[in-house]
Amino acid sequence: MFTGIITDIGTIEAVEHRGDARVRIATAYDTGTVDLGASIACSGVCLTVVDKGPGWFAVDVSGETIARTADQWREGRTLNLERAMKLGDELGGHIVTGHVDGVAHIVSVEPDGDSKRILFSVPPALAPFLATKGSITVDGVSLTVNAVTDAADATEFGVNVIPHTQAATTLGALTVADTVNIEIDVLARYLQRMEHYRGR
Repeated sequence: MFTGIITDIGTIEAVEHRGDARVRIATAYDTGTVDLGASIACSGVCLTVVDKGPGWFAVDVSGETIARTADQWREGRTLNLERAMKLGDELGGHIVTGHVDGVAHIVSVEPDGDSKRILFSVPPALAPFLATKGSITVDGVSLTVNAVTDAADATEFGVNVIPHTQAATTLGALTVADTVNIEIDVLARYLQRMEHYRGR
């Protein structure tokens, strides 16, 4: 489990394709405190540490994961990193599982004072899980939904990214047409499932 509070920005140093992709990520984490088998969320994707050294760790990324996530598995790409939460940690964002529900496209990025207002487009299947003032995870970052607009072929939602979040995550560098990983609020997922069975 994660909280959506990013604690490092890593950089992909190498990608080796051998069935699955072995991805080596440079990090500021003290990897001496990272166990093999530990979970680290990489731009919202929960992955297992399979190798490590001073200033880096490696993960295996399956073809299924690559197919279902944003275009991020290439050398030089920066990733939002978060280590798994420990029992008793402060829940600063919201409960995040590290399981990506879909990919969103950036529709617009507009300044709003020192903040940025970013509009995303997601597939209609995610529409029932989005609500104004609800929680959303974008590339692993816990955010609050400002507005939701439904259309026949897509749903758009907007967020406000404050200067701190711009500096401490990769969201400050997003531009139109970029793709990002989306995880819906786990509570919304269960509520929708309950509503489905209530209507039977």
